[in-house]
Amino acid sequence: MHEVSGVEFGDGWIRALVRGTERYEVELLLGGGRKLAGTCDCPYGQEGNFCKHLVALGLTVIAQEADLPSLRKAARDRTRGLEAWLTGLSRDDLIALVREEAADDRSLRRRLELRAASVHGDVAGIRSHIRELLDIGPFAQYGYVEYADARAYADQAGQAVAAIRSLTASGRAADATALAQEAIGLLASVVEGVDDSDGRLGQVGADLADAHHEACRAARPDPEELAHWLVTHALDEAADLTDFDPLDYGDVLGERGTAALRRYAAEAWQANRTGWAEKHLMQRLAKSGRDIGTVIAVHAADLAPDGHTHLLVARELDAAGRTAEALEWAERGIREAEDLAGVDTALVDHLADRYTRTDRLADAVTLRRDHFAARRTLLTYQQLRVAAVAADCWLTEREEALKLLRADVEQVGVYGGRVLVDVLLDDKDLDAAWQAAHEHGAHDGQWLTLADQSRPTRPADALPVYLRLAARLARETGNRAYEQLVSLLLSVRDCHHRLGTPDDFTAYVADLRAAQKRKRNLMRLMDDCGL
Repeated sequence: MHEVSGVEFGDGWIRALVRGTERYEVELLLGGGRKLAGTCDCPYGQEGNFCKHLVALGLTVIAQEADLPSLRKAARDRTRGLEAWLTGLSRDDLIALVREEAADDRSLRRRLELRAASVHGDVAGIRSHIRELLDIGPFAQYGYVEYADARAYADQAGQAVAAIRSLTASGRAADATALAQEAIGLLASVVEGVDDSDGRLGQVGADLADAHHEACRAARPDPEELAHWLVTHALDEAADLTDFDPLDYGDVLGERGTAALRRYAAEAWQANRTGWAEKHLMQRLAKSGRDIGTVIAVHAADLAPDGHTHLLVARELDAAGRTAEALEWAERGIREAEDLAGVDTALVDHLADRYTRTDRLADAVTLRRDHFAARRTLLTYQQLRVAAVAADCWLTEREEALKLLRADVEQVGVYGGRVLVDVLLDDKDLDAAWQAAHEHGAHDGQWLTLADQSRPTRPADALPVYLRLAARLARETGNRAYEQLVSLLLSVRDCHHRLGTPDDFTAYVADLRAAQKRKRNLMRLMDDCGL
């Protein structure tokens, strides 16, 4: 149940506070059509949805539907009355009124002071106000801004963006650039102290980045100094807050600035070759300049032991048309992998595909054989089969692969047997699969697959499997279990039909119904299926 309070009627809107788990500000917009629209500052509403809080306010409005015309007329009258009163005030009275309201409303006073500082070009005053706006102190309890206070803080921080943009618009773009950089640093320093679950503070950060770019386009700062700041900020831990790309500043940096950007990025990477941010920036800059050599050098300086980095290099070289080098890197990744069982499977797939494309079928088989030997799974078996069939040597490869799997059964027991059953089922070798399942064990899913595939030709073998699985499901409750049980019963009936023993099935179902009669949903499903 949602509590609606503080309902305020306007000419084209209705506002209220709605309390559920939290208190939210809700506004219904009264348009000319029948479809309602509105806004709510809850997380679901912020995504543009018509949330339950809007519904709660709507229901409250419906309860007052008869009074709505008069309430809207009263709102219009109040608006006209306020405008008429303000228009009639003298200059001195208006100033006195604004002073009085600003004295009582801290937020209003701050906004007015910021606008005044912007108009007069008071950079020191604007800087002071921006620092106040970005200070989490007034909103933080124990040094942290809780979710309930995060919106108010983000709204206040957003005023800093407006101040910076107003400076740019008034011809003080150089000052706006410096203040934007300072504001970005201040916001980054407090972001960890704010619960930004709704992403409002992230939006302020993005707006700050846009304001900075706008100021730079207008001010045209020194390209080298700007490049240094961009690289420093891009490598900062809080860079995700503003989420801007140094490459977007090409229109401001020019050739000299872009060269400086690459130089500063390279220096940072040289100092920390394994840093993710340093590598990412270097690679992006190198790719933008089509410098494949640098891209490879960055990858090569921090090679992953599973061959993933080798794969990235191979793909870059392939894209550049340097296929021979790409192949060398892929093969090197396999050779240098610490353990073929843990190698990036995408690298194995990539290299096997290149072998196949260049008609090196024997090499593809060798690679797939080695990978299967290291990782004996159904997937690696299937991949070996595809390669060996293409090379016309599957019978020999299959025999050796099955020897490995049977040896596994002796060493690791049930798990090895289950892999063996899987591959025999995949090969459609039902006789061998049945034998392996009986000798080494199988899980219920494999037994069911065996029964389903064998039922047309071996109903006597399939029937005991279905009956055992059905007995287990009969002890469970829930519609999912009932659906699975009915499916098994249909298979049991088919087995008895093929065996010519329908009376046995009739007796079995009668006993089952008597034992399960309290499960009404099960009885209904059985009725629907003629069981």
